[in-house]
Amino acid sequence: MKTTTVPSTSAPVAHNAMPPPPAASTARSSRVAPHSHIKGLGLTPEGLALPDGAGFVGQTNAREACGVVVELVKSRKFSGRALLLVGAPGTGKTALALAVSHELGVKVPFCPMVGSEVYSTEVKKTEVLAEAFRRAIGLRIKETKEVYEGEVTELTPAEAENPLSGYGKTVSHVIVGLKTVKGTKQLRLDPTIYEAMLKEKIVVGDVIYIEANTGAVKRVGRSDAYASSYDLESETYVPLPKGDVHKRKELVQDVTLGDLDAANARPQGGQDIMSVMGSLIKSGRTEVTEKLRKEVNKVVKGYVDQGVAEVVPGVVFIDEVHMLDIECFTYLNALLESPMAPTVILATNRGNAIVRGTTDVVSPHGVPVDLLDRCLIVKTDTYNREQIAKVVQLRANVEGLKLGPGVLERLAEEGERGSMRYAIQLLTPASILSGLAGRNQIEVDDIGEMNELFLDAKASARNIGSDGGFDGGRM
Repeated sequence: MKTTTVPSTSAPVAHNAMPPPPAASTARSSRVAPHSHIKGLGLTPEGLALPDGAGFVGQTNAREACGVVVELVKSRKFSGRALLLVGAPGTGKTALALAVSHELGVKVPFCPMVGSEVYSTEVKKTEVLAEAFRRAIGLRIKETKEVYEGEVTELTPAEAENPLSGYGKTVSHVIVGLKTVKGTKQLRLDPTIYEAMLKEKIVVGDVIYIEANTGAVKRVGRSDAYASSYDLESETYVPLPKGDVHKRKELVQDVTLGDLDAANARPQGGQDIMSVMGSLIKSGRTEVTEKLRKEVNKVVKGYVDQGVAEVVPGVVFIDEVHMLDIECFTYLNALLESPMAPTVILATNRGNAIVRGTTDVVSPHGVPVDLLDRCLIVKTDTYNREQIAKVVQLRANVEGLKLGPGVLERLAEEGERGSMRYAIQLLTPASILSGLAGRNQIEVDDIGEMNELFLDAKASARNIGSDGGFDGGRM
């Protein structure tokens, strides 16, 4: 297809002007998080770390150690212990915890928190810890139900005289035709099921399933036989169900013990306006009593014994664990000994430090020795220049940025001189600057200008005088 270039007649854009809005696109843009590139630990089947794998660069010893922990958790032999990640800031402690969660499975609950989160004016410190532990324990409920599933081919309500009055008519029953790949079936259903169909806005051509025991109706989507050729659709098209219309279907639902605690701690009242207003006025957080948790555990144990449900221990990740005080550490010991404890991963960047809440107890990493004895301690190493360059290139690929010649070497140098986080943070502002200049890739000059505009931590500290005042100037 031949295209012609039309010269622009608009006024030149000022250097500090906002860039023009991008052209409309049907592609969905997702936010790039700091650890979007982490997909797992990047280990071989033998448990050895690949040089670069699953988004990880380096940290071979730490990754292999975490791989051993993953195998312990999968074999249910890690109860009563915790994993402690220690290392300098920016060496991948949070990424390792996230990778362990990925290795355990997609449906495994992952509950991250920071040590300072326990200090709340609404609930006790121990309650915050207990809630985090309960949110990290999943319950997979498997239920086999008899359902009628298929595409609606007929929906005919049958009317009869209203027995309560001589005026008007009422729906006595409804005739519903369902079709699958294997056959068709005509059902004669209760009028209350017809009301549920009206609420779901079900029409002929929709794929639905009806539970035989409860009569609950669920609309799955529109049959793909009715799919049109529009570019933009508001409907979800699904294929025609296979098998018979009447079948046994296994439904799996994933909840956490924290969800069950919250549902039972805040039972819903009436549906009138005063009940709704009362629930809004109440405090946002409700403290769950230990008695209620024991009752929930008893019900869960009954489900597990019947084979209806399965407990899925997740991961609790407590970053900056040295921010917890002596009371939290003692409670953490008790939580680790409970029979339904999740996998606990702690992280800190402190060396020898005073245990918070005490005045003279100095302990490694600011964690009491009795808790350290329960931990498998893994150290993360600092990155060299070559590894920093690989991480920067990985982040540029994730963010969709193009790097010009020499940019990667310059950023690796900045990362080695300052920190790797500083080098990664220069990427996006530099791409904005190159876009304003009309370039489609980042050049070395863009990094140099970003280096003048934004200081790293060490350069910023050098600008502070001995009296605490600002000296001015970069060096």
